[in-house]
Amino acid sequence: MARMPYFDVNEVTGPLGELVRGRPPLNLYRILPNAPETAIGFLALGRAILVKSALPATLRELAILRVGALCKAPYEIHQHRRVARAAGLPQAKIEAVLGPDSTKVLDSREALVVAFTDAVVRDVKAPDELYARVAKSLGDQQTMELLVTIGYYMLVSRLLENLEVEIENPPLEHLEIPRD
Repeated sequence: MARMPYFDVNEVTGPLGELVRGRPPLNLYRILPNAPETAIGFLALGRAILVKSALPATLRELAILRVGALCKAPYEIHQHRRVARAAGLPQAKIEAVLGPDSTKVLDSREALVVAFTDAVVRDVKAPDELYARVAKSLGDQQTMELLVTIGYYMLVSRLLENLEVEIENPPLEHLEIPRD
């Protein structure tokens, strides 16, 4: 059971109510109204990462799944398995990035993103050589977006785990990213 109350999104008023009613019926969106002003910014950044970023969706989802695995956040992993499939990631790559050795099925760019994600999550600052390889491969904008993605999903994972947000019952079978 979650450590804070879930809201009925139909009863959430104002701009936050409009935002959460326009999203899939996830428990994450039902718990955010406990801090309405913060939730608006939180949702805006998440949307920017998911729909406005120049970072390819497959790389984004590999990073998000890896963050979820490293943070031991089953809710995050559960939700983004579906998003990753919708982004075009094969099931073998999705499962591999959740385990200890993903390099066997990932291409060199994907493996680089996973190694970078590991370094940022575990050590905060990636080693110079690794950062330089990522920056060369992705360029400044996508490198910045990858860092923001990693940091944001570390926040999401910590929020979900500390609040003990449960996977929806029954679980949603398909999850689309709102495009507005």
